[in-house]
Amino acid sequence: MSGVRLLAALRSPVAPRGGALSRLELPALGAPVLRAAVAAAGLAPEAVDELVLGNALGAGGNPARLVALAAGLPERVGGLTLDRQCCGGLDALVVAAAMIASGQAEIVAAGGVESYSRRPLRLRTDPEGGPPAAYDRPPFTPWPELDPEMDAAADALGAEGGIPRVEQDAWAIDSHAKALAADLSGEIVPLAGLGRDVFTRVLSPPLAARAPVLSGAITAANAAVAADGAAICILVSERVAARLGREGLRYRGGLTLGGRPDMPGLAPVAAIRTLLERQGLTAADLSVAEIMEAYAVQAIACLRGAGLDPAIVNPGGGGLARGHPVGASGAINAVRLVHELRARGGVGIAAIAAAGGLGTAVLLSS
Repeated sequence: MSGVRLLAALRSPVAPRGGALSRLELPALGAPVLRAAVAAAGLAPEAVDELVLGNALGAGGNPARLVALAAGLPERVGGLTLDRQCCGGLDALVVAAAMIASGQAEIVAAGGVESYSRRPLRLRTDPEGGPPAAYDRPPFTPWPELDPEMDAAADALGAEGGIPRVEQDAWAIDSHAKALAADLSGEIVPLAGLGRDVFTRVLSPPLAARAPVLSGAITAANAAVAADGAAICILVSERVAARLGREGLRYRGGLTLGGRPDMPGLAPVAAIRTLLERQGLTAADLSVAEIMEAYAVQAIACLRGAGLDPAIVNPGGGGLARGHPVGASGAINAVRLVHELRARGGVGIAAIAAAGGLGTAVLLSS
């Protein structure tokens, strides 16, 4: 089986729903990032074998195919769209690496694209012939009592783990501060006149304290804002990397595991621990960890459960400082991980939770 290398990783800016990226349909959002990532890897579009994208809020139609065509990839690239909610963008890397390792492909673009702003309305038909009823999201478990709203699930996680609001707010404040201090320009492909993550700001304790409450200790300050964005990584076989004379980063492994449906924020813990164990590593071997901050409480619970050093977690800020473009968020974490590892070296992990009790983790090394 072939080893896998990651040669390039780029993303769009992230903008809140209804903001600067809100007029862009999925092809217009993802194609510029895809073209830039392919070029950054030293490849021509014709060389790409497949595109795998996470997307959770679209109306079907295989958005990966649309993005591939819009970016000028060959018509033979069919595109594969994954809907595993927030995990999809990171799952895309796992699927791409498996394609390469098994010999099905040698060059695969993988990531995610999501437009909260352009997501379609959902209607459920009435079996009795009445008018369709609108609904916000599909069920994530067969049992309503184990399928809480995400804000309520996050609040329950904080109560169960003894993580008070003041600690959650402090994490959010720190996330914004780190993002403000970081130079992220090398990973961002400008779109719609935007070259940075516009939601990042100075978040003070008084401002966090005044944030509207969403559920218990969960507020608009310590929960990630719904957002639009895209991210693409280019994975290749070791043979292709050698031919190009580019070492890139080594893809060490990745997996998705299920956990408690009613406590989805904890699911990445098992994924992180299992992935490290399979590689003969411990949390102490990591130089950086990119953990999705859908909620501050979820990030705190994950780093505690996985035994991660807080000093290495999200050094350039996290989802709280950017926003959460659901199916793209895991891929954005992967892009952040790539750029941190290029600067620091060593071994790094990216992880994300998803509704229904899912957790995905990917391990890379320099």
